[in-house]
Amino acid sequence: MTTSMSRRHLFVTGGTAAAVLATTGMRSTATAAPARRGGADVVVAWNRELLATVRTAGLQPATVHPTRAFALLHAAIHDAVVATAGTGRPYLFTVDVPGAAAPEAAAAQSAHDVLAALYPTRAGEFGSLLAGQLAAVDPARREGGVRAGRLVARLLLGLRADDGSAAVPPVLPPGTAPGQYRPSPPAFAPAAFTHWAAVTPFVLDRASRFRPAPYPALGGARYAKAVREVAAAGRDTSTTRTADETQRARFWAAPIWNYWNEIAQSVVGGSRSGLLVAARVFARLNLAFADAVIAFYEAKYHYRIWRPITAIRLAGEDGNPATDGVPDWSSLATTPADPAYPGAHSVVSQAGALVLRGEYGPRWALDVTSEALPGVVRRFATFQDVADEAGLSRIVAGVHTRLDHEAGRQLGTDVAGFVLRS
Repeated sequence: MTTSMSRRHLFVTGGTAAAVLATTGMRSTATAAPARRGGADVVVAWNRELLATVRTAGLQPATVHPTRAFALLHAAIHDAVVATAGTGRPYLFTVDVPGAAAPEAAAAQSAHDVLAALYPTRAGEFGSLLAGQLAAVDPARREGGVRAGRLVARLLLGLRADDGSAAVPPVLPPGTAPGQYRPSPPAFAPAAFTHWAAVTPFVLDRASRFRPAPYPALGGARYAKAVREVAAAGRDTSTTRTADETQRARFWAAPIWNYWNEIAQSVVGGSRSGLLVAARVFARLNLAFADAVIAFYEAKYHYRIWRPITAIRLAGEDGNPATDGVPDWSSLATTPADPAYPGAHSVVSQAGALVLRGEYGPRWALDVTSEALPGVVRRFATFQDVADEAGLSRIVAGVHTRLDHEAGRQLGTDVAGFVLRS
């Protein structure tokens, strides 16, 4: 099987940085006791810390996608826990840890080192969290865990140093032909993350592995039906959109990976998962998200499909007699600065639902909150219900068609399945 740089494993011995590439995972030979049940709070605390960081204006680099940081954080935690717990299969690194080492200390130290490297201005906050967590660890096993965590973080950051995420995004010329993407009102901002398709995936062997099928013909019935649906339901002044649909559109307007990390925090805490399970769940979730984002940007910029606001305003040019141009049409939500196909919310949400379902089963009572609509709680019975509502909300928000949603669901399914099998 062909492996990418991101899927190779490093077998590190003796607590040093000397590494030998291997193409399959290997079990750690650490002598530490298994991670204690209930240690999931270490993982959840660092996830909350990263959520607070990316939500703080000015801390997240504008051209580096936040899902990269979540993947780095949780891949480091997971592989540090596996190295010191003596069980499990790492995603990236197999580390031989000599002597006694506490998995909780390894998790905390690896998390601290990754986030301190990515967000140095918050080093004080990260240091305080680390100190509190290490203080609760058995001193006899603390230092071994700290050494393991430091090593895993250093190796992971080194592996990803040249992954393409620091590239300057190239300028995308506006489209001119029917169907081609062009900047949208009101800001007409240039296309964002035009370089992200070239970022090295964490688990996928290539960004285009699950590229969606070509977009339907503009002159066909499927396209016309999809455009008419969003034209009616997604308009800012729509008379067909219900009050609940309007709430959905506004509720899901924030970065979609944030919602799913909040959901995972709730589920992991409510399930009383142990440290190893928590590390595995968050690693799978965020590795899937990071690769899903790379994959959907590859598809978006491969096909370069216009957004609904452009498609509806210029419908007179699409060659389809079943669509009507509405020059003053505007969407309920602000249109993101990237092509439409596939829909990001649908990709990420489907991946999130499949990862959590794989660990906890399909049915789970969920109360979901939104940073975009504070004070509102939406309740769900299954992970899939959450994914479906989040994806479909973008139609009533006026920023995607059902074609984008369906392609996104399939891409999310494919990426998550690949991660879960890896």
